[in-house]
Amino acid sequence: MRRGRTFWFWVFVGPFAAGLALFTYVPLLWSVGLSFFDAHNTVTPTRFVGLDNYTAMLRDGAFTGSLRTFLVFTAFIVPVTFALSLALALMVNRVRRARAFFRSVFFLPAACSYVVAALIWKMSLFNGVRFGLANTVLGWFGADPVAWLSTTDPPWYWLVIVTVRLWLQAGFYMILFLAGLQRIDPVLYEAAAVDGARPGWTVLRNITLPQLRGTSVAVALLLVINAFQAFDEFYNLLSNAQGYPPYARPPLVYLYYTALGQGQNLGLGSAGAVLLALIIAIVTVGQARWLRLGRSEADG
Repeated sequence: MRRGRTFWFWVFVGPFAAGLALFTYVPLLWSVGLSFFDAHNTVTPTRFVGLDNYTAMLRDGAFTGSLRTFLVFTAFIVPVTFALSLALALMVNRVRRARAFFRSVFFLPAACSYVVAALIWKMSLFNGVRFGLANTVLGWFGADPVAWLSTTDPPWYWLVIVTVRLWLQAGFYMILFLAGLQRIDPVLYEAAAVDGARPGWTVLRNITLPQLRGTSVAVALLLVINAFQAFDEFYNLLSNAQGYPPYARPPLVYLYYTALGQGQNLGLGSAGAVLLALIIAIVTVGQARWLRLGRSEADG
């Protein structure tokens, strides 16, 4: 019996485990190895350079500038997505009829491709000519068309980038908050009503938000990690036939052009990828400790 279970376990899990190792772990280890070599136009380099790629990357103003772009993007997208997804979850949780319908409607954009959504935003909603939806609405009020993705003063491109990411992600995090809301014991709300607590902000602040603490921490961590990994919407919104503009270049876009651009410097790009992974790990661990993830209320 035990051998039979082991056999069927590997029958079902084996192909996925092999694929994960072949297409994820092996490339990761290979990338770490490349970061210590001079790998121009090759993935099998021979000249060992040690930490030279890492020092060159840390001294590169374009790489540090991409990290600043990430900070700006995070400052926009994390609090806005967090607040909107929580608001949607609270609203859907209060619905008594057609709850599954509203849950599906708000979650549906999460199944959409980032590339497709970025192209819709770029070609239809925020087109830089008068035929785009946003410029059409502005034209109703007598305003001139705005080149949304090429205007840097003011930086209107942030409005396009943030709104497309918000539309794509809010429904997913709404589901997480909704699961947390449904785990809250209704007795707590009944006791609050008996004690005279008014429904609304008082109940939300004193019961709902404390009970959602674990979910809130997880959502905040996922939002920050996903912001670090932003690529599709930036690349598909801002790149054109002339290439990618010098502004709003997040780390993954910069590494893409470093490793796969004209220079084909795979060693330098791999070093940047390792540094980015270390930054993500440090920020995630620091944020988790600051938010006391995994600690019970009794631990203080």
